[in-house]
Amino acid sequence: MARHIFQSHRDKKTEDLDRSLGQQLKRDLSSPASSGMTEEELFSFAPFNPDASERGGYSNYSYWRATLRAFFKNKVAVFFLLVLVCTLAFTFIQPHLPGQRDPILIHYNESGRCLANLQPGEQGFIFGTNNLGQDIWARIWSGTRTSLFIGFTVACVEAVLGILMGVLWGYVRQLDFFFTELYNVFDNIPQTLLLILIAYVLNPSVPTIIFALCLTGWLGMARFIRNQIIIIRDRDYNLASRCLGTPTRRIIFRNLLPYLVSVITMRMALSIPSAIGNEVFVTYIGIGLPLEIPSLGNLINTGREVMIMAPLRYQLYFPVAVLAVITISFYIIGNSFADAADPKNHVD
Repeated sequence: MARHIFQSHRDKKTEDLDRSLGQQLKRDLSSPASSGMTEEELFSFAPFNPDASERGGYSNYSYWRATLRAFFKNKVAVFFLLVLVCTLAFTFIQPHLPGQRDPILIHYNESGRCLANLQPGEQGFIFGTNNLGQDIWARIWSGTRTSLFIGFTVACVEAVLGILMGVLWGYVRQLDFFFTELYNVFDNIPQTLLLILIAYVLNPSVPTIIFALCLTGWLGMARFIRNQIIIIRDRDYNLASRCLGTPTRRIIFRNLLPYLVSVITMRMALSIPSAIGNEVFVTYIGIGLPLEIPSLGNLINTGREVMIMAPLRYQLYFPVAVLAVITISFYIIGNSFADAADPKNHVD
């Protein structure tokens, strides 16, 4: 009973409030002069300023600025970036420093004895010498330059071929059967067997290694890009572009590839140490570069042969340490930059 009385009282107050507001509104509309404005002023058009409307839609957002800002917030990635930059810079500066030795030259003492297997720091050799009397310090940095050149070249070729083949494979439906069969043929050929055949047919050299690694290296990138393209191929904005008659080339370069910047960056960053690792592997099994061309693969293979002698194990430790620094740095930087370049991470 009490609740019914309270509800009736509240409804009555609400009706009184609505009635008073309605009466006030009627008075305001019936007498424009009371509000200080004429009838023409009340019903005049609001002014339009194009500059003001442009300012309202302006955004200071920049994709690459946001990507770099997110990347440099990762202190671990920045540290490894500095390590990698310093390593690469010193690799190319080292031959021009004073007191550097030729990586191919065999060193002898005054009596004509070969300075073989000297310990690190002995007789001015920072990393010692190998069993031929060659300076390991000079050979490591010369081999790093060779391996980096192979890695960057193979990564660039794989990126160009892999992205081109993958985009056509995933977007152009008429080419799906052709590229699928091409992939199956190349993928079922063992890469090791292919490398051995190429090493026997062609002379062992840097171009031979690059050609052998690029011959099937693009398959992984093409397959990955194809799968990503299929995921976003039929989204609304791509369907709208096709309906409007946008050329296929423009859709690929403006709609599809910008969306894949992060994953392409990650794959390229990982393909560089992978190519260096493949060079080390083919040299390890004896079909890589000749001994007169220093590379990390040659140095690791030479160090492996003396591992049974404890005093000479430094010949393996030094090139493995350089290879580990380069590989780990590329891996961490590539993953961190891929996360920073992902458009999903730019939404505030």
